Amino acid sequence: MEPKKYQEMELKRNSMLYFVVGLTAVLLLTYVALEWKSYQKTPYVDLTDATLLNELDELPPVTIQKLPPPPPPKVQPTILEIVPDVEKVIETDFASTETDYLDEVIEVDDIPVVEEPILDEISFIAIEDAPIFPGCENAQDKKVCFQEMMQKHVRRNFRYPEIAQEMGLQGRVNVIFTIQKDGSIADVRMRGPHEVLETEASRIIGKLPKMTPGKQRGTPVKVPFSIPITFRLN
Repeated sequence: MEPKKYQEMELKRNSMLYFVVGLTAVLLLTYVALEWKSYQKTPYVDLTDATLLNELDELPPVTIQKLPPPPPPKVQPTILEIVPDVEKVIETDFASTETDYLDEVIEVDDIPVVEEPILDEISFIAIEDAPIFPGCENAQDKKVCFQEMMQKHVRRNFRYPEIAQEMGLQGRVNVIFTIQKDGSIADVRMRGPHEVLETEASRIIGKLPKMTPGKQRGTPVKVPFSIPITFRLN
């Protein structure tokens, strides 16, 4: 193909340049359109010559209204009724109860004192003379000695049942028994986690020796006593 005679007049020669210039112009117009802002003009008013009304400076007149006085309270008149005497009251002279040094003093026999009856059973804490455990006859505090000897008795006679060890039984057995008027042990009651442990606790209490009974005002009485026996596996 032969080249044209006037190549500088060919339109395709600068087509790319024209495209870039046109694209730039379109983008510029779009940016200006988006960023264009219009403001509304407001009329300017000069307030220097404006005159204010003086109506607000005037206060309304103060009027005082006199209220009528409250009505006086109503007082009801007291009416006294005169009751005529129906019976005549005879005034009598009362004799004086004060003793005169001239009066003779009469001797009065001693007034018997009524003693309260002694209960048949008194708790270990409230009893006057606590039961005496063998070996505590000469102790100053027989109640403390009694409790210590009870603990020694339990430790000396304690045997952990084999069946309880095999079953893994353990716990505390609360034992309550009564020291009778003759010093013997009776009315043994217990409560524990299993019958096997209760049976062993009953065996330990059954080995207690005979004691000197407790006394209230010199009279033998029944004295209940409680002690816990603990079974614990090592």
